[in-house]
Amino acid sequence: MNLSVKILIALGLGIIAGLSLGAEGAKFAAAWIGPLGTIFMNMIKMLIVPLVFSSLVIGVCALGDIKKIGRIGAKTVGWYLGTTFFAIILGLAFGLIFEPGVGVNMPGADVKAAAKAAPPIMKVIVDIFPTNPLDAMLKANMLQIIVFALFLGIAITGVGERAEYLKRTIDGLAEVSYKMVGYIMKFAPIGVFGLVAPVVAANGPAVLLPLLKVIIAVYLACIIHALFVYGCLVKFVGGLSPVAFFKTVMPASLLAFTSCSSGGTLPVNMECADKLGVSREVSSFVLPLGATINMDGTAAYQGVCALFIAQIYGVDLTAGQYLTILLTGTLASIGTAGVPGAGFIMLTMILTAIGLPLEGSALIAGIDRILDMPRTSVNVTGDACVNYLVDRSEKSK
Repeated sequence: MNLSVKILIALGLGIIAGLSLGAEGAKFAAAWIGPLGTIFMNMIKMLIVPLVFSSLVIGVCALGDIKKIGRIGAKTVGWYLGTTFFAIILGLAFGLIFEPGVGVNMPGADVKAAAKAAPPIMKVIVDIFPTNPLDAMLKANMLQIIVFALFLGIAITGVGERAEYLKRTIDGLAEVSYKMVGYIMKFAPIGVFGLVAPVVAANGPAVLLPLLKVIIAVYLACIIHALFVYGCLVKFVGGLSPVAFFKTVMPASLLAFTSCSSGGTLPVNMECADKLGVSREVSSFVLPLGATINMDGTAAYQGVCALFIAQIYGVDLTAGQYLTILLTGTLASIGTAGVPGAGFIMLTMILTAIGLPLEGSALIAGIDRILDMPRTSVNVTGDACVNYLVDRSEKSK
């Protein structure tokens, strides 16, 4: 069996085990099954910083021409922001269709949620540039690592032959990281089982019923965005069969679904890119960037949840507030780290921007993990889609 089949089987067994254990066995699942998933994710996270750093540096060096770097960068960011903008529209549409918050009177609406106020835009821009790249690596500040890696790659390219030893050293780090990923992924099915079973045990079907509409709306928005938006893009822009595309990226999408980490899925996504025939020089640049700034699934989730909270409090959003959701969600995706739960922080930023009560986010917090699964899977699938499109456009020159 290939990896995707093994992961699917592990996912199914995790759901069965979680439902069998139920709420009574939730503590057992968390204590004895959960650590399997934690160990697996720790091993993946262990490689994120060296892999992103080395891949981006080598990716920039492989591009060689500074103009080429700028051209590919512009294409990548353009595709990422464009698909994110469309995803928010889709999320808002499903929020209007399902009206998940209408008639909902749930306990906990008066509970204060831990919220993070949206920082000024200039502070976001300033914080992207590191004062100490080693500190950025220790704290896994992905945006700062990306900026440093881009500058280092450009500088190595500019210096030329005298920096060849440094380039080979970083290239060696990248290859070693890829090899370590291969070893770790042999344990992916066990890790997936350990991640899923405790979540299902703790959030059994009865607990999810009050928020079922939100869950259905988010899942449908994510599925339709993946199938139709990505499917049409790879078919009509990339000239690739959507079935072949989704089949190839399935291991990365499934791992993202269970781990809820775009950054943690990056190594697997890079392996899928190789199978799609994407050149390593493009994927080494586009995928690490996408793991940080591409949040299509998260954007769809923002649209549904913002409307859910507005409907609970009986707030009729104005055209200006809808536009604010679109702009804030698209731009905030650039600064949202690809780690579990980051989308929830992003939601509080949007609520602050349109003046909705932050207390409403407490209702989402209970099911955030359930919603995190499809949105992360779509994020990662979107990275693979844009990666293929950028590579295709470069090869057509």
